[in-house]
Amino acid sequence: MYYVNREQIAVRLNSITEVASALQSLAANWQGTLLEGLAQERALHLAIETVTDVGSFLIDGFILRDASSYEDIIEITGEAGAFPADMQATLTELVKLRKPLVQDYYVWKRTELHPLTEVLSTLMPAFKEAVEGYLEREL
Repeated sequence: MYYVNREQIAVRLNSITEVASALQSLAANWQGTLLEGLAQERALHLAIETVTDVGSFLIDGFILRDASSYEDIIEITGEAGAFPADMQATLTELVKLRKPLVQDYYVWKRTELHPLTEVLSTLMPAFKEAVEGYLEREL
């Protein structure tokens, strides 16, 4: 029997609604202000952390192979069927933003709307539903 920390997964999945709403609002009303740029950075960062935290809980709980990177977390959970295959490329693109957002933040182009901002406003809720469905099927 697996021990999957469903409580912690749910806490993270439940944050997706707010993050997706913020991303949608930013994409729809983008003016390129400093405040919008900073809000976009944070929303993208929260999306990354949510996806990788959930992935790590799934990997640990279902005793999947160890991940060596953020991209690996997406690959492993994708192979396990935690989300549809057509999400994998976008989720991988998302987690690749972690280094620029966290370590190279001083060169991030804050006045530009990042292409993933609009895409993630719909992908993140779909990710949430997919993971919830995966947990129901597997447990």
